[in-house]
Amino acid sequence: MSDNPLNSPAWRIDPARYLAGREITHGVPEKPASRYLTMPDGCRIAIDLYVPEGPRPEDGFPTVLHLTPYYRRFALRDGARAGVEVAPNSAASRNMFVPRGYALVVVDVRGTGASFGARDSFRSPAEREDYVQIMDWITEQDWSNGRIGATGISYVGAASDFAASTGHPALKAIAPISGVWDTYKDQFYPGGLLLTKLTTGYGDIMSALDEDDRARLKNYTYFADPDLAGPAPVDEDAGGELVPAAIHEHLANVHMPDFLREFQFRDDTLAHDDTFTSDTFSPHAWSEGIRDDVAILAISGWMDGAYCNGSISRYLSMTKNPNRYLLIGPWDHGARVNVSPSRHRLEPEFPVFGAILRFFDEHLAGRNTGLRNEHPVHVHVMRAETWHSAAQWPPATRQKTYFLGEDNALTPKPRPQAHIDYAVDYACRTGQNTRYGRLQVRNVQDYYVDWPSMREARLCFEGAPLEADLTIAGHPLVTLHLASNQRDAAVFAYLEDIAPDSTVRYVTEGMLRALHRNVSAPSPTYVTAWPPRNFTRAEASPLDPG
Repeated sequence: MSDNPLNSPAWRIDPARYLAGREITHGVPEKPASRYLTMPDGCRIAIDLYVPEGPRPEDGFPTVLHLTPYYRRFALRDGARAGVEVAPNSAASRNMFVPRGYALVVVDVRGTGASFGARDSFRSPAEREDYVQIMDWITEQDWSNGRIGATGISYVGAASDFAASTGHPALKAIAPISGVWDTYKDQFYPGGLLLTKLTTGYGDIMSALDEDDRARLKNYTYFADPDLAGPAPVDEDAGGELVPAAIHEHLANVHMPDFLREFQFRDDTLAHDDTFTSDTFSPHAWSEGIRDDVAILAISGWMDGAYCNGSISRYLSMTKNPNRYLLIGPWDHGARVNVSPSRHRLEPEFPVFGAILRFFDEHLAGRNTGLRNEHPVHVHVMRAETWHSAAQWPPATRQKTYFLGEDNALTPKPRPQAHIDYAVDYACRTGQNTRYGRLQVRNVQDYYVDWPSMREARLCFEGAPLEADLTIAGHPLVTLHLASNQRDAAVFAYLEDIAPDSTVRYVTEGMLRALHRNVSAPSPTYVTAWPPRNFTRAEASPLDPG
């Protein structure tokens, strides 16, 4: 069983079939051209440029833009083995788009790689302003037709949103993969609870990259190849003397764990800047600047941390953009692993970048791909191993309600005065390989393998066996009434599946810090299909014990 979409009835032309029929028209340069672009404040930004080899259209090539903090390209150590991939962060885009007639520009964002400068925050507003200068430069080149698309995974995907939010007229399409929408809710504080291992783990790898600390980088799968030797210099820095100077400037970069702890509540500000909140580095807060003619393809997976909710909210929020699409597969962060318990292989078979190619062909290159005739929403149903399409999110319109019973049962009717006492067991765990593992830059391949063995410590409610197959599509909601002896609590709710052979599998989860329980007015830039909360200090409401 797999996520292969070939011949799936969910599409008129499925992504695998489209990719198989899409001609390769150009060659890929063996090595990109590279240079520094100087920003208005004097900061030099390193870029790589891949121009397709072969016939150039009369008006030039459309351009795909990558904006990355994870090195646009690595240098190689002396004596490195042949065939080492020096651009792991952008190789999928290079191999997909350049042979099919797209130029590719890959950028070390300010304060990273071979670029100079320092990051004064996570996704600094200064970095966002750099994107305008970079897109201006692209449109001025003789190989460019003046049309730009942006894509990438995680930070790079969110950078696509930020680039679009500048309102630059050349940017016509974005395809964020696992891209955060609200950095507070989707990334670091889901449910108002800090992901501590993400904060420290991501902070460690970012400082190791920014400072070219190879002793630390070898601990991370993505950068562990011993033949990779720091950021590649640009062509004008043939001797590599400028890279150490750039790295020296990176020492002033913000320290991520300290920075993120400044925002315990969503309306908290920096101590030295009362205008700077978590919204300052959240794409949704800038989204009104995205032009209506920008096409949007939001891609995520069922085990993509809380990013899946962010991708859904991006789709629901951007109603002013008629050409928008949502794709959710059986994937983790970055669609690196097929997480379905029914998979027959680890690697996804769905051509994610093939789907992006069709999207760019339609909305960036001006081809008639038939994409506008497809449903805008496509989701994969795990265990059934089928793809489904829908005209809306959520795709399911029917709801079924169960009630928690005194005898730990889920019942179709409420039981008067039903209650149960539960003492929190702090030894209760969900194991190491959770949906947040990839966010910590861990090479997780099997998810929730410890789930059944830790079940006894949890408070569980079970329903009667189902009489027929049931597909759940949307957002399970739990309404919980509790009395506590504390003024705050971290509440976790899980949905699990118990098979006829008693195998227990994790399905999904939700979490909430109890003092954030008040439902807020809906945000026009973060529309949800679940109860909206703003997680502000102003609306925090501690529990009244008892």
